[in-house]
Amino acid sequence: MSAWLRLPAALNLVFALPSGLRAGRAAGIGLVLLGLVPRVGWTSHPYPPPSDLEEKLRQWYAEAARMAPGDWGIAVAADNGSLLWSVRPDQALIPASAVKLFTTGFARTVLGADARRSTRILGNGFVDPATGEWIGTWALQVNGDPSLERANGNGPRLVYLAQQLAAHGVRRLTGPFEVQSAAGRAEAWFPAEWSDRHRGRLFAPLVGPLTVHENVVRFRIRPGRKVGHRARLATVSPDGIERLIAVKATTTSGRRSRLRVRPAPGGGWVVTGRIGVRSRGRYISVTSAEPRLVLEAVWGAALEQAGIEWDQSPAGPPAGQVLGPGLILAEVLSPPLDSIARDVNRRSHNLGAELMLQWAAGLDNGPELLTQHVQFITGQLDGVHLVDGSGLSSSARVTPRIFVSYLARLPQTEQGKSFPLLLPANGTGTLKQLRGDLPAKGVLRAKTGTLRNVSTVVGYLGHPEGVLLISLMYNGSRPSSARRAQLQLVRELGADGIVVPSEWEEESPRFGGRGDGWAERIRHIQ
Repeated sequence: MSAWLRLPAALNLVFALPSGLRAGRAAGIGLVLLGLVPRVGWTSHPYPPPSDLEEKLRQWYAEAARMAPGDWGIAVAADNGSLLWSVRPDQALIPASAVKLFTTGFARTVLGADARRSTRILGNGFVDPATGEWIGTWALQVNGDPSLERANGNGPRLVYLAQQLAAHGVRRLTGPFEVQSAAGRAEAWFPAEWSDRHRGRLFAPLVGPLTVHENVVRFRIRPGRKVGHRARLATVSPDGIERLIAVKATTTSGRRSRLRVRPAPGGGWVVTGRIGVRSRGRYISVTSAEPRLVLEAVWGAALEQAGIEWDQSPAGPPAGQVLGPGLILAEVLSPPLDSIARDVNRRSHNLGAELMLQWAAGLDNGPELLTQHVQFITGQLDGVHLVDGSGLSSSARVTPRIFVSYLARLPQTEQGKSFPLLLPANGTGTLKQLRGDLPAKGVLRAKTGTLRNVSTVVGYLGHPEGVLLISLMYNGSRPSSARRAQLQLVRELGADGIVVPSEWEEESPRFGGRGDGWAERIRHIQ
């Protein structure tokens, strides 16, 4: 018998709805089915930790609380969600980026593991066979693909769209730059739930369907050939943005540099200051305040690379001809959702998490639907309040019990299979500090969360006597000390660990077993 909870099939319907379902309808159905959740029997069997594990946890917590005074919430559970040991497991705390764990599960449930996001060229018209000119209208449709023009190259590029047009015989486009979105709003904005102090920082770019190169630009400035010469723009990412960057910095003697970047009137950036003639160059990354301008510049470069001339003067349909609904002239697709989710969680990428939530829930009701999803999976209406998909907001609250319950139950849903593999393994991403500290990569599959007053580690830990579910939450003034303590516990519990399986069926011999008198041995620190 599986140690995982298996929910009745009927209760898995609401979050397996087609992605095209409108958010309002999904919310309504979700609320109806949530009324059934308390009747679903989640039999909680209190399983005790072995005495050595219990003693390790007690000693660890005493030291952790000394190192990082503040609010701690801890839940260590068996693989079926039953608590083995805890510290205030029902205290709601700020989870930070551990919210991405929920967003990943929600998107996987609604969209499926193989879902892909499209970027398209839509058009009404035809190609003039004599000149190669597109006669009619056209538009670029963007839909919030977080991988579009991604810097590491693992994603679609606009030049692929341009090459498809060229393959259809298009040699000339006429008309201004037109951007659309299937969601209705081809825009990007700074989420109201995020603190203004994050505005303009690389981890908090604008969010929305209009996303290109993660709404961040990067370029390299090199010195001129001689002292007194103008500095040079060496490389740019994405391609095409060189037309948006004005370099006014000068070359000075030595190696030292002091460069400043400010917005240019009408969009783009101006680089001022000085750079040493012996400098190897400076890399600069800034968020895009005008992603439409960046998208237009990248599209222009893509057309040029594909050999297509672009005349941006206004153009209309041929005289006397009424053009019908837009057709898909070219299309590129994102990697599968699972690939995107793994990247988002490994990098703890806020933009990617928000776009996954918009993809699954639409533009307007994402946090509400995400909260309902967690309530539905865990069977608990209290203990979770989510306001974004990334956890960058400090207004969210989650209890440690909710986290371990979710970790136990989601993999038993149809779309939640192999969910642990979507979380970073020890030694990768935000868990790189554990590189070489555990017996093998994959002994830990977890999501971290960090804000200036938050440190969270939530996930699966492979143990010889059964997979442990851990939720280590800290809110206080010493998050760095708390993180060191959290990772130290992982090292201790995982010293003889085994790789977390993608899914498991048999009850753990000790953590998942049953026996008399075990209820009395559970330890809760109030």
